[in-house]
Amino acid sequence: ARCCTCAGGARYGHRGDAVNGAYGMVRNAARSGYILEVRSGRRDRADQAAKRARSPRAMSLAFNAVMKLSSLLPGVAVVAALATAAWLIAGFEFAASLRLSPLIFGIVIGALVGNVFAGRLPASLSDGVTFCTKRILRAAIVLYGFKITFSQVAELGVEGLLLDVLMVGGTLCLGAFAGIRVFKVDRATAWMVASGAAICGAAAVIATEPVVKGKSHQTAAAVVTVVVFGTLSMFLYPILYRADLFQMSEDVFGVYIGASVHEVAHVVGAGEAVSQQAGATAVIVKMTRVLLLAPALLGIGWLANRGRAADGGASTPLPVPWFALGFIAVVGLNTTGVVPPAAVDWLKTVDNFMLTMAMTALGMNTVFSKFRGMGLGPMYLAVVLFVWLVGGGYLLTKLLIA
Repeated sequence: ARCCTCAGGARYGHRGDAVNGAYGMVRNAARSGYILEVRSGRRDRADQAAKRARSPRAMSLAFNAVMKLSSLLPGVAVVAALATAAWLIAGFEFAASLRLSPLIFGIVIGALVGNVFAGRLPASLSDGVTFCTKRILRAAIVLYGFKITFSQVAELGVEGLLLDVLMVGGTLCLGAFAGIRVFKVDRATAWMVASGAAICGAAAVIATEPVVKGKSHQTAAAVVTVVVFGTLSMFLYPILYRADLFQMSEDVFGVYIGASVHEVAHVVGAGEAVSQQAGATAVIVKMTRVLLLAPALLGIGWLANRGRAADGGASTPLPVPWFALGFIAVVGLNTTGVVPPAAVDWLKTVDNFMLTMAMTALGMNTVFSKFRGMGLGPMYLAVVLFVWLVGGGYLLTKLLIA
């Protein structure tokens, strides 16, 4: 509170009051603007600007903005520091060999910090951590659109696009039915496990979380299933290819990998373990699945809303994930090529860091004790979806592509 007196509290006699300090900073900013206008010879405009700046509404808005920013900074700074640590760890050789992204280390580090220091973390961190799990997450999903173009989708042809649509739709439907009806998993967790398997792993899980109104421990459980079975797939698929069990060409097997493996990183690892050509094909197919994130979120929101109403819950307006529509808009922008390649690469890096921050913040809000009430249902569901991805993906690939 006392630091506010340095900038604006001096005019209040250094009373050490945060509110007066914030008002002081706002008034100093307004006075600086007035002086600039006068020096440029525009006294009339300066008087009008000063009058607007002194109005109660302007002062109130500026004061609220300053106070909001000051409440967010501590938590955002801590999350950013932990996310940086996750990035450094992900750069180690053992992590790179397993294709473990910074997102995974981010949620692990966040969960460790949140549980080891449970009840001892300063309350001032709360607003910033929540900001990372909501606002930064949504912004990161929008920027995710720079990783794909509509031109890549066109390269697949009708058969490839149909394969992706069937795999994503089939995985989501199976996940919802088996999770909710068979394994009695709560709806939010079932949808997040299904979306992680169907679309793009951890990124899809955290994109689905606000749509289904999931909690941090539910999100963490869904991410765990992605890590376990995505990593298993990365090692299993090349073994199946070398054993010649599926009798596919390198290109077709690349399509199979891209249509059925969880994470983008795992797709790259599995594809390149077969051949460079298979890896390139797998990535194109996988990124088309990523493009289906936006329509999938709209469908999940509608079905989840119906499910809550069927369970006797309050019927809420259909949630429209505007960030998913922003994702599609960014894909379109990226397709035009108006953004320079160097800028696109930089935006991809920024996006990866923002996603890592979101995962770290989710981890900090995850309490291990809440996992006890969830049971093994999410893991059972993940096993069923894994079998479907391997078996169903093979059959559909043979039917539509081979």
